[in-house]
Amino acid sequence: MMRVAVLGGGPAGAYAAERLASAGLPTFLFDEKLAWEKPCGGGLTFKAYHRYPFLISNSRPKKLVTRLRLAAPGVGACSMNLKRPLIVYSRRELNAMLLERAAQAGASLERERVTGLRRTEGGWAVETSRGTVHAHYCIIATGARNPLRPYGTRWSAADTMHALGYYLPGEQDHIDVQFLDHFEGYIWVFPRCGHLSVGICGKGEAARRLKLRLHRFLEERGLSWEGAPFYAHVLPSLAPGSWRRNRIAGEGWMAAGDAAGLVDPITGEGLYYAVRSAELAARALVEEGRQGEAAGLAYQRWVLEDFGRDLEFAARLSKRLFLGRLLFGSVPARVVGFSRQSPRFLDLVQDLLAGTQSYLGLKNRLVHSLNGTLHEIVMSFFFRRMLPSQASSR
Repeated sequence: MMRVAVLGGGPAGAYAAERLASAGLPTFLFDEKLAWEKPCGGGLTFKAYHRYPFLISNSRPKKLVTRLRLAAPGVGACSMNLKRPLIVYSRRELNAMLLERAAQAGASLERERVTGLRRTEGGWAVETSRGTVHAHYCIIATGARNPLRPYGTRWSAADTMHALGYYLPGEQDHIDVQFLDHFEGYIWVFPRCGHLSVGICGKGEAARRLKLRLHRFLEERGLSWEGAPFYAHVLPSLAPGSWRRNRIAGEGWMAAGDAAGLVDPITGEGLYYAVRSAELAARALVEEGRQGEAAGLAYQRWVLEDFGRDLEFAARLSKRLFLGRLLFGSVPARVVGFSRQSPRFLDLVQDLLAGTQSYLGLKNRLVHSLNGTLHEIVMSFFFRRMLPSQASSR
């Protein structure tokens, strides 16, 4: 019977191990930390918990957030009651839940550091801090800082975004998202259980510059970061051309989640794509694993059809969304302003936040949902100048 090694115990690795073990394959998951806290993230959209109801129907501590405040320089803010709440976890709690499910399904959880990976005649030799384990197939789920660089996505500095911030004491009942001038990214304030996660993520600027921007925001809000735990992390954010050559599978292996570069280039969301890619990888291995390279080919095809094309289009859109100009103002400012003034536009924004509106379908949605003067404005400026052609993105 095929023996599978899953390298990495985050959401992608844990869910892949659960699905493989549930299908009856001997599955071994290796991670030197297992459940651990990741600073940014922990927010799950409706798209995630609708497809995977166990993400909301459980007893783990979490926040159900029903309000969001969207702000941009020069236009103030738009507050909205979310039709579909966001769930905010501590990543330690979320990872622990997913690992527990993997163990209950029959996966063997090994708290060990993988130091190397070698091809053998029968598959793989997984070298760990305690010895060598042999497997027929490997799932690479080692995150953005994948130490096994021959396997998984190959990205350059242009294919990453930086995220950094603080855990601050405090409580609030809403999420803050603050756009900034001339910046491809945003600042967030997420309420978690017992504290706030306040951070910034984006592209094109050094971490030192990002930290200065975040400190300015905190000062304006009257929030002190002195003595607060600080975090910093690198996230994949593949450039448009990188999606075409993204390497997510090879002979005897598949990569899932951050290790495969499967992160939304606009929002930085990776949790849904981690779990979804893990499910697709496990399915490919169970259904096609006996046919040599068929599993990897099926996985690549399914990822592309399921969400890959949409994320590639998002990469084309990102810079224009954050840095573009529209009607003598920034696009983020116009998004905030339109959200305040147009209920239909607000519905569109809510659907984007919930994950129920694809990026590829955005142009058609705007055409059919807006009318009158606003429709003409968007048609003449936003479509022609801001949104890349769908046809050219394929």
